Amino acid sequence: MSEGVEGNTRTIEGSVVTDFQGRMSYGGYLELDTLLAAQHPLSDPEHHDELLFIIQHQTTELWLKLVLHELSAACRLLRSDQLAPALKCIARVKHIQKTLTEQWSVLATLTPAEYAQFRGVLGNASGFQSAQYRAVEFTLGNKNAAMLRVFESDPAAHALVKQALEAPSLYDEFLRMLARSGYPIPTEVLERDVTTAWTFTPGLVPLFADIYADPQAHWAAYETCEELVDLEDNFQLWRFRHLKTVERIIGFKTGTGGSSGVPFLQRALQLTFFPELFAVRTEIA
Repeated sequence: MSEGVEGNTRTIEGSVVTDFQGRMSYGGYLELDTLLAAQHPLSDPEHHDELLFIIQHQTTELWLKLVLHELSAACRLLRSDQLAPALKCIARVKHIQKTLTEQWSVLATLTPAEYAQFRGVLGNASGFQSAQYRAVEFTLGNKNAAMLRVFESDPAAHALVKQALEAPSLYDEFLRMLARSGYPIPTEVLERDVTTAWTFTPGLVPLFADIYADPQAHWAAYETCEELVDLEDNFQLWRFRHLKTVERIIGFKTGTGGSSGVPFLQRALQLTFFPELFAVRTEIA
């Protein structure tokens, strides 16, 4: 029998703190009283599965908060030519993306019949209205000023999305860093209107082709390109998993926020962040 274990019970070591009067506790540090009291199902009588639906989306928002934190830091670091710590931030985002994608499997346990019993209480609430999701999209370069209208009734959310709209994207910052490092980035790219969505720029493909032709000579740029490709791959997997989960639960019904539902989500798969990094693959001999 292991020392300190008797009757399948582990002895609490004498050094373990048990009196938290005037001390910081786990629950206090994490403000669990607030966090765990933030789930308020509206169905009446309360439907068992509504809690799943709420927690799924609340945890997504917490992860999105961290994604924004890391992407903002990465942009700031790229602006000061600190590539290595910027890549560390991006690496963390990639792990968060995998967690977010896996979370869809939990929501997919919700059957159409179960969801139909409390869907009505959502009113017009929809993930389309997530300010943090939109800010992440904008920070990665897929901007759309028309989206600001969705957040006009919420000043804080509107300010968050507007800030992301007006700031250079992660890709903008990477290309500016390359220019400072001596790479021939076209002037029109460096001086572009950063409030508009990034669109495919053919003039960048030869530059990336040179980088990919000799990775050792351009290792920092080459590695960053591949990290950005990972980000886009992961984002598209998240979008696809979202689409298939929605299709599985509500079929082709319209969305609670007024969208066409699955067809609207399908069009999101056509959006891109770093098109030149995918186009260059066709040019690599």
